[in-house]
Amino acid sequence: MLKSDLLQLVANGENSGAEFKRDDLRPEQLAKEIVALANLKGGMILLGVEDDGSISGIQRDDLERWVMDTVFGRYVHPMILPYYEVVALDDGKRVAVITLTEGTAKPYTVRHNDREEVFVRVGSTSRRATREQLARLFESGGMLHAELLPVSGSALVDLDRNRLEDYLVRVVGDPASPPDDDAWHQRLIGLGFMVARNDGPPVCSIAGMVLFGHSPRQKVRYAGVRWMSFSGIDMTYQAQDDGVIDGPLVALWTGDHSQPPVDAGLLERLSDRMQPFITLKAEELQDGLRREVGNRFAPEAVREAVLNALVHRDWTRPVEVEVVNYADRLDIKSPGSLQNSMTVEKMLAGQRSARNPVVMEVMRDYGYVEQRGMGVRRKIVPLTRDFSGRDAAFDVTDDFVQVSLPAVRQGGAAPS
Repeated sequence: MLKSDLLQLVANGENSGAEFKRDDLRPEQLAKEIVALANLKGGMILLGVEDDGSISGIQRDDLERWVMDTVFGRYVHPMILPYYEVVALDDGKRVAVITLTEGTAKPYTVRHNDREEVFVRVGSTSRRATREQLARLFESGGMLHAELLPVSGSALVDLDRNRLEDYLVRVVGDPASPPDDDAWHQRLIGLGFMVARNDGPPVCSIAGMVLFGHSPRQKVRYAGVRWMSFSGIDMTYQAQDDGVIDGPLVALWTGDHSQPPVDAGLLERLSDRMQPFITLKAEELQDGLRREVGNRFAPEAVREAVLNALVHRDWTRPVEVEVVNYADRLDIKSPGSLQNSMTVEKMLAGQRSARNPVVMEVMRDYGYVEQRGMGVRRKIVPLTRDFSGRDAAFDVTDDFVQVSLPAVRQGGAAPS
């Protein structure tokens, strides 16, 4: 790091990615700041700088060894390899800079006094993680799949037996469906659709409920999709349509899966609700007194974006997937940020990271999700560009991932 870069960093003050400390702090105090940054997006710790930005300089003779061997070696778990450097200033003072990238093995903890504590970065301060923050850290680090958590108060009766039989016999290839409730429990626990309990009968998992539940929102209140449509480019005016769509992700077939289902799943129900608002009708009557109908968005791109939002959503976030139609775009918002170290660039390049592998595999079994799992690269991006002449936009925050599909301009709709 250049001296000028350091001085600019100090002048900007502490923030979510920068922490100032004297070098005479206790090792567990420094470890707290380290794990908080690693549990967020990474950042820098400047040793030899006061909280107010004044530079006191390094005082320890063996600072590098103390940082690397004592703090990182004994107090920070799992292991993190930082970049350590010392920047000398014109007045002879020196500042140590510890640079951390975002951790890939979250949650990182401070081991001290036979305890492990998890800290997160909130603004310019580091705090103990709450229960909800802990769940998200475990989930993002791949140590917890929230889709397998039990749904309190649920039971086998909450799952659609016909859909389950279709999956087990026609899709998975079981010779027959389970003969009784005990056999059903055993089979569904093995598949991750139910969770065993020590104090009573099994309950449904989140995955089982959202895939096969009669009415998933009765037990998982943030299942389903919030759908809205507006005539303008924002939510200023009253909605043309507004509602929450409920239903199992999986449709019901009683015969050949190449034929239309006899009972729609969530995706089909949402599609039917959206259709009047995402199509364009020609102003003039065509031959045969028929108005030609066109799509405002590439149908396969819409389907893929909604599927991604449903399949990859973060179940530690108690909000619905949201689909909002505007005059110029369709916004599809999925709760939770991208998995672990995934970025928009990696996603566009074709990297894959399944947050909910049970849901993903079942949807792939039914053909909802393509086998390659690269729908963003192979469908959303090229189909949107070809259809509308503009690119899909991706917005990623700590709370959500949103895909915005631009609408085809009036008069340019491709016929359906």
